[in-house]
Amino acid sequence: MEELTEEQLQRQDFVDNSIFALIQSLVPRKQGLEWDIEMVGEVRDCIGSWLVERKNVCDQTSFYPYLAQ
Repeated sequence: MEELTEEQLQRQDFVDNSIFALIQSLVPRKQGLEWDIEMVGEVRDCIGSWLVERKNVCDQTSFYPYLAQ
């Protein structure tokens, strides 16, 4: 079974944690948000679409590594 490399897993963590930090920084009051991977995933998809498809600054696996199904 193929698995992501440690570097790819670190990239996934970096992207997801960066997105969650951005979301938290946008909350007007300093109330904490709980981790919500569904919300993070939707934002990730949107950012990925802009970087990969619209701006062509990287490919999908460079932005957020994954294993092909």
